[in-house]
Amino acid sequence: VQLQASGGGLVQAGGSLRLSCATSGFTLDDYAIAWFRQAPGKEREWVSCISTTDSRTWYSDALKGRFTGSRDNAKSTVYLQMNSLRPEDTAVYFCAASDNRRQPPRPCNKDYGMDYWGKGTLVTVSS
Repeated sequence: VQLQASGGGLVQAGGSLRLSCATSGFTLDDYAIAWFRQAPGKEREWVSCISTTDSRTWYSDALKGRFTGSRDNAKSTVYLQMNSLRPEDTAVYFCAASDNRRQPPRPCNKDYGMDYWGKGTLVTVSS
């Protein structure tokens, strides 16, 4: 099982980036995919979650409106479009997978709800 986040980089405030999370080794249809981020010196925080079958998405209230999640199951890839980036968005961004077949289902916005984690990708937003 692998998840690999990519697409990070250096961007000026107000700019955009699209992160990708390439998955392999499991059936993406069976998993919700979440994004988390961890800024230097801070705890990891939840960013968004996209559901297994109907691509419903949920976002941290602080990020709603600027970030948009999507998934392409045929490519086994999940995306996070980030617009109007701010210096405080600087962090390592991780994607993680939560098996929706579990009963009861685990929350998609908590670390403990995840079954698999990928290595992160660094996003740096300059002011």
